[in-house]
Amino acid sequence: MFKKLEELVKTIRDRRDNPQEKSYTNKLLNDKKLSLDKIKEEIQELVEAIEKDTNKIHEAADVVYHLLVYLEANNVKIEDVLNEIENRKK
Repeated sequence: MFKKLEELVKTIRDRRDNPQEKSYTNKLLNDKKLSLDKIKEEIQELVEAIEKDTNKIHEAADVVYHLLVYLEANNVKIEDVLNEIENRKK
């Protein structure tokens, strides 16, 4: 299950390190305002989907993708986030 998440992070990092001209991921990585706007938009769409009980999985996937891109664009590693979560266990 988490292998797919690792593969997504690897793809995002590959796009950052080896930009592709028409890559949507590259566009988001290079435009932090656009990336932030997309996170806000996708979170709102997820909230609406949950409230209406429609498209929840699709919208959740969009949120996860856009969050990972935004984190990478701002030099925040998901590994560090997960370590922080682990450190909060009591």
